[in-house]
Amino acid sequence: MIMKTDRDVCLMVAELAKRIDDHLRSHLQGLGLTASQAMALRELATPLTMRELAHRMACEASNVTFVVDKLEAGGLVERIPHPDDRRAKRVCLTAAGKTTRSRLMRQLTKDSPLDPLDAAERLLLQDLLVKAVRT
Repeated sequence: MIMKTDRDVCLMVAELAKRIDDHLRSHLQGLGLTASQAMALRELATPLTMRELAHRMACEASNVTFVVDKLEAGGLVERIPHPDDRRAKRVCLTAAGKTTRSRLMRQLTKDSPLDPLDAAERLLLQDLLVKAVRT
């Protein structure tokens, strides 16, 4: 398939994003998570501030507060003091959160929209997307 315009590229990127979102949503059954909660858990491999988590989830900090409140109520995350900034809190996984995140990550590797790409192609795609986003 030959791409003729930037519009074609944009349509393909949007379609891939939709497929990734659909894939995420289809694998949430049995985990008791919303898509937003799953996105947050996916990003919490290490403790993050609310601002960092919002950036990674591509949403407003106020939305992340709601998501983290729900995850905290479910015992999956906790807010801890930031080691370098008294005003900030970091969100980190509890033991239950680590278990749930591991289950989630296993689910997300099943039938991924990126499965047709080999490791070199995934790396190339990542490099090209980084280049496009940073310009």
